[in-house]
Amino acid sequence: MNRQKALNMLGLAMRAGKLVTGEEMTIKEVKSQKAKLVLIAHDAGKNTQKKVKDKSSFYQVPCLDHFDSNELSQAIGKDRMVVGILDSGFAKRIEELILG
Repeated sequence: MNRQKALNMLGLAMRAGKLVTGEEMTIKEVKSQKAKLVLIAHDAGKNTQKKVKDKSSFYQVPCLDHFDSNELSQAIGKDRMVVGILDSGFAKRIEELILG
């Protein structure tokens, strides 16, 4: 139930313009401290996962890999493996829903 709510919230954040999508854009926002939460598909490539997780941990941005690329893509309406949430309200709520 909460998985679906988190994905719905992700869709809302997308429509509100509070997301960056794609590996490079997300890493850029992590570096500039604008990203509040990073979601990476657990079926993303090993190099992509390592790169995104390393950057996230270095800049102390939470990074979760609880969804697959299909779920993430469906939630935001684009084919993506990596999504960065720029709004702290959305980030906090999505993290609460995923982690319980």
